[in-house]
Amino acid sequence: MSVHIPIQPAWTCAGCADPWPCHTRRQELLAEYAGATVSLSVYMATCLLDAMIDLADDRSGYLYWRFMGWWR
Repeated sequence: MSVHIPIQPAWTCAGCADPWPCHTRRQELLAEYAGATVSLSVYMATCLLDAMIDLADDRSGYLYWRFMGWWR
């Protein structure tokens, strides 16, 4: 179990305090979902939707990149 989990509603990493998903969690997610990109996209899209509610003042393009764009 990773310590790099999101702290909501700020969406910061519990393990390193960087914006979640942090670099470490991104690497962990790529390993966990190796060969299952559809599952990774569903998981990250769900996180994105939750973050868009919590971080309503952030730009949508930034949030998209932060949650979806890094692994494509």
